Amino acid sequence: MADKRRNTFNVDEELDAPFDWKHLSRAMGYIKRYKSNFIKVFFISVLAILLSLLTPLLTMLVIDSYIPQKDIARIAAAGAIFIVISVAIVICNRARSRLNAVTGQYIIAEMRADLFAHLQKLPFDYYDSRPAGKILVRVVNYVNTVADFLSSGLINFVIEPLSMVFIVLYAAIFVSWRLTLVMLCGLPLFALYIFIIKAKQRRAWQMFSNKQSNMTAYLAENVNGVRVTQAFSREAVNEEVMQGLLDDNRRTWMKAVYLTHSMWPVTAVLARLVTAAIYIAGVSALSGASDALSVGVVIAMAGYASRFWGPLQNLGNLYNSLINTVAYLERIFQVLDEPVTVTDSEGAYELPVIQGNVTFLDVTFAYEPGVPVLKGVTFEALEGESIALVGPTGAGKSTIINLLSRFYNLSGGTVYVDGHDINEVTLPSLRRQMGIMLQDTFIFSGSIIENIRYGRLDATDAECIEAARAVFADEFIERLPKGYYTPVNERGEGLSAGQKQLISFARTLLSDPRILILDEATSSIDTNTERLVQEGIARLLVGRTSFIVAHRLSTIRNCSKILYIDGGNIAEMGSHDELMVMKGQYYRLYMSQSGEGL
Repeated sequence: MADKRRNTFNVDEELDAPFDWKHLSRAMGYIKRYKSNFIKVFFISVLAILLSLLTPLLTMLVIDSYIPQKDIARIAAAGAIFIVISVAIVICNRARSRLNAVTGQYIIAEMRADLFAHLQKLPFDYYDSRPAGKILVRVVNYVNTVADFLSSGLINFVIEPLSMVFIVLYAAIFVSWRLTLVMLCGLPLFALYIFIIKAKQRRAWQMFSNKQSNMTAYLAENVNGVRVTQAFSREAVNEEVMQGLLDDNRRTWMKAVYLTHSMWPVTAVLARLVTAAIYIAGVSALSGASDALSVGVVIAMAGYASRFWGPLQNLGNLYNSLINTVAYLERIFQVLDEPVTVTDSEGAYELPVIQGNVTFLDVTFAYEPGVPVLKGVTFEALEGESIALVGPTGAGKSTIINLLSRFYNLSGGTVYVDGHDINEVTLPSLRRQMGIMLQDTFIFSGSIIENIRYGRLDATDAECIEAARAVFADEFIERLPKGYYTPVNERGEGLSAGQKQLISFARTLLSDPRILILDEATSSIDTNTERLVQEGIARLLVGRTSFIVAHRLSTIRNCSKILYIDGGNIAEMGSHDELMVMKGQYYRLYMSQSGEGL
């Protein structure tokens, strides 16, 4: 069983897509917003490079001129200049780091804001098919890595090659062009190594990002489901699954890091070989009494060689970061490119204030192609009527109200509200006039009254309290330590299921909708509380069209119409009394619930 659970969270995303530079060019849009910061970083970096390249020349001058002449004053002055240069470089690097950090935080904030805004618009079917953890890892972990690279790493792709150019020019012009050629002799070997390893590095980091996503998804699921885990003593099994995911995560990380860290020894070896070659060439020239070379020249050239291979090593590390970043960018842009399928149609108009007449005309729907859930559903609900939807689990009751709210697109047919095709009106204007209480009650972090106000953000405290009293939620709220201002954590920890439903019910009623949708609204409320709530519902439903999904048939006896849904269609329709006379499916279900037998 543990292996099966592990396999569920070990489904990796496609890795075979080619390295796509368009992801990086697309990310440049975030960088352009902070162009002035990057320009400042560029000039500060160039100044630091130019200052650092003065030290080998100063060393050459001291060794070849000041020391042989025993010019103490000039040697001391050179030492003072070394100190000034060092301090100036430290100041430049500090300013650069600060600008990079600030810019990185701005990029993180904007990228996360874009992701969050898009996630808010995505339809239910996007979340139906993805664990929450796999979404969160993109918004948190991947954005951190990408923003760090965009703010500091990307500009280094300009700075490090520029540094190498300056080093070559300084060395060739002011020191020795012959030894400069020796310094460059290791470049072909370095290029060959990059060509061989780059594909392996990209795939290794992509594989690691997949395993990290799988682990995060499983962790998020188990945090949310810890009560069920403990209730069924699943701790050992879940630990086994998690250990497998952790092993996969560690193994892929070790492989990726092994390939990444191979860059440093290769570069270090080449740098030392080139430095050794410079010393050998310099000593050979010195022994030949060449006027072009001196001890200071050889030492200065060795200093430039060490500086030359430093940027090359940095470029190698930056390339590794680039591989990782592009892999993460692919995942981030996958979310941003996810189509918002449930959206306003072209030319959509504002739905005017409605009366509440609803018509389903030959409506069909399938969550998956070829597997229909609704098959030609047709019915009408007039203004002020209460429509109950009953039937076996999975028959399509919740699907009907989800389609009325346009949480999914219809597969076929039409839904009208006051004669307006809901596909032709704007989503906000439709949903503003609906009060929807879904089966999955959700309580947000904040106070009780803030959770109620979620139904209408401009509502006063008095209006929120009135809505709570209407559904008798005030009885338990006033017993809380701070009453309506008692803070609650995410998902309403510390509140019973019934209390959370009452808060959600008050939130829905506060919106004062023309169409009220209650999906199992009283499923977690005890019998005594339910009786009180039913009285509140009876008063508040006056003048509103309502759709009620309920398994307790006793709660919907007074509804205007009862639709018995079975097999994706309406098997029976009528009032409670009419359906009881028919002695069909509704009758049998009611009698079995009432305990009266058949």
